[in-house]
Amino acid sequence: MKMARKLLVVDDDHAFRESMELEFIDRGYQVLGASDHRSALGLAAVHRPQYAVIDLRLGGEKGLQVLSDLVERLPAIRAVVLTGYGSVATAVEAIKLGARHYLTKPCDPDALEQAFHADQGDPNVVVPEKPPSLARHEREYIEYVLASTGGNISEAARRLGLHRQSLQRKLRKYPPRQ
Repeated sequence: MKMARKLLVVDDDHAFRESMELEFIDRGYQVLGASDHRSALGLAAVHRPQYAVIDLRLGGEKGLQVLSDLVERLPAIRAVVLTGYGSVATAVEAIKLGARHYLTKPCDPDALEQAFHADQGDPNVVVPEKPPSLARHEREYIEYVLASTGGNISEAARRLGLHRQSLQRKLRKYPPRQ
């Protein structure tokens, strides 16, 4: 009998965590969901997963600390860090702490599953000719904050330090192409 592949999904966004859980259950994984550091370590201690998906920001906690503690307790775990706040510094730190890969949200489940098994980098990764525009970065960040509030415009505006009507005007504009 084949041993079930166990995956720990650590994300404080309930809807995102649940969608990842359902996607990987369909792929034959036994999936464990955690919303914080403590429950992630507890589930890992009991179930000893082979794989982990860890959000970089967990409310007031740091996903990199969860990663570090998981790798310390389960050195063979194949962890991937996901984030809506991609940066070179956090990507480098995640890899140094033992992550197999670092991907930005939204993330294709196929790419995530491939990242679990990546033992080395891909020199053929396409590097954009020019970086995305500041307007594109702003729009992506606004959409991320809005999604993290469950679509609540007033709460998103508060988190962004904007007036609610200003945020609504920005959202009515078409997203920048680059």
